[in-house]
This record gives sequence, C-alpha cells and structure tokens, in this order.
Amino acid sequence: MSKKSRIRMSEVKPLLSVEKLKTCFELDEGTVKAVDGVSFKLYPSKILGIVGESGCGKSITIKSILRILEKPGRITSGKIMFQSTKSPGKAESELVDLAQLEPHCKQIRSIRGNEIALIPQEPMAAFSPVHTIGNQITEAVLLHSSIGSSEAQQIVIKCLREVGIPNPERCMEMYSWELSGGLRQRALISMALVCEPSLLIADEPTTAIDVTTQAQILNLLRILQKDHNTAIIFITHDLGVISQLADDVVVMYLGRVMEVGPVDDIFHNPQHPYTKALLKSIPTINTVNRSWLPTIEGSIPHAFHRPKGCPFHQRCQDVIPGLCDQKTPALHPVTDHQSVSCFKIHDFVDQP
Repeated sequence: MSKKSRIRMSEVKPLLSVEKLKTCFELDEGTVKAVDGVSFKLYPSKILGIVGESGCGKSITIKSILRILEKPGRITSGKIMFQSTKSPGKAESELVDLAQLEPHCKQIRSIRGNEIALIPQEPMAAFSPVHTIGNQITEAVLLHSSIGSSEAQQIVIKCLREVGIPNPERCMEMYSWELSGGLRQRALISMALVCEPSLLIADEPTTAIDVTTQAQILNLLRILQKDHNTAIIFITHDLGVISQLADDVVVMYLGRVMEVGPVDDIFHNPQHPYTKALLKSIPTINTVNRSWLPTIEGSIPHAFHRPKGCPFHQRCQDVIPGLCDQKTPALHPVTDHQSVSCFKIHDFVDQP
C-alpha cells in the first residue's frame, strides 16, 4: 500500500472496528478464554487476513462478530462496531455495536446474511442435502427482501453464473452432493454474495479443495471483491494465501493479537517473534532440497492452562525472564500502521 493510499485510508471510517473483544466458554473444568482482548479495524473494500495456528481463536472471533457462538460461549466484554448501511427505515448508515445485540434479535438477523455474510469451512455441511441448491440460495434472497419468488430465482441464476458455475439453471435443480468440491464451493460463495453484503467473512474456504481449485477460488474472490467493492475478512493458517490476497494482516496466538499491520510491512518487516517464526517456516523457491524447515518449538498451551504473562513466552526465542512470564504486553503502535504486542519492542503493559 502506497503512502498516499494510507493517508486516504486514515480519513475513511472503518466498516468494522473490533475493540478489546473477549469471548469465553464457561465449562465444568474451568473457563476458556477463547478470545482475549482482540482489536482490529477493517475498512470498506479492503481484505483483512487473520492468521495463526489452529486453536488460536480465529474462528471464535468471527463467530463472535456474527453472534453465532455455540453455548456456553459468550462475549464478556469489548465492542464490535459495524457500519450498517441497510438498517430498516433509515436512509443513512448507522453505527451498530454487534456485541450488545441479542444473538437472535431482529436487528442482528437483518444484518447476518444480508450485510455480513459467511463462507464457512465445510461446504458439504453448509448446504442441506435434502433441498436443492436453488431453493436454499433463493430462500436467502426472500428472507432479506420483499421481491417475489420468480424474481429471486433470476437473481440467484445471475449470481451462480457470476461465480463461474456452468449452466446455472441446471445447478438450481441439483443437490449439494451432486456437485464437485470446486462447484460446491462456488455455490457457497454465490449464496454468501447473493444479498450483496458489504462484508464477507471467509473461514478457511480453500481447506478441503485441491491446489488448482484453490487458486481458482482465490482468483474468484479477488474479482468479486473488486467488482462489488466488498470488504473481506479471510481466515486461514496459510501465510502464502494471505500474501497474495490481503491488504492488512492480523496475527493471532492463543486468543490474542500478536501483531497487526499492512501485508507488506508484516511480510517484509515483521516485529513480533511469533510472526517472524511463522514466516521462516514457509518454504520458498530458494529452500534447499531435503533441508529441514525451521519450526516453532513446543505447541499451543492447553486452553485450561494458559501461561501467565505473554501467551507466547514459553515458545519464544527472545523471552525476557521475569517480564514476559509475569506481565502481558499491550498491543501498541510501533509505526503509524503497524502495532505489536511484545516487550522486546515496547514497555507498555496490557490493562485488563
């Protein structure tokens, strides 16, 4: 991102602003802090990548945003400020704190699927096996509009064609189990985009498909994002995908944000030891054949045994004894656009 682009972006209001979000699960064995003070901003028409190892809280973060947490999960504190542009009875946009809405209230149901849409991890599980693709996508249109069934079906056919499904009229009559993995994923993207949301959340949408189809899906998302000016949150553990797709990156570990900033800054000037370790583990064209890739020693601590202090200190090569294992660093700006949670970079302690 150029300097001029960054200056212009600083003048634009965020579409989504997550502020110190905390989500926990109260279980018989104890309390799991799945999301622990997460903060980031997403601007209109931009792509934000959220990366981290499995179990770091990426999916729980987006479930919190959409208010689709399974019980006993609940948001305990923080804000999820969303710029709603389709508020019923209001001509202008409205800033809504999604964290304050009840999960099944009318307002969140009018936003979910309409203004904020989700591409879930498992396309096969997302579609009902006993209803046709056409019926399921048409239902989404009818739920959020006042048009008739015939007009809604034409909108769905147009959307299926736009995502690259050949013979969309025939696809309307098919069931999810009759489609290949790639076509099923395209149909799922179509269902997410059919109501023209301002924010699309893609939760590891390329996990269960082959490399060729993955490249096609990523290219499709780029094209659709530009054509519709849709903002995207892209959840993945694949930094290679993020480098191709995202404008900004959030690096998460054990429910906390370790580093956030523009994709070029994160990849070419990483500040946090965890970010550096993740980048070193990516194979490159210069990787020597049969050589071992660098790995991060140890594993993510068990959810019931979170370490005191910085969550990464037990695996960190730059740990400061007596500090990192006792206090939690705040997510603090190190440049105008990059923030880091590390005592090697600053002295700011996180305030509960």
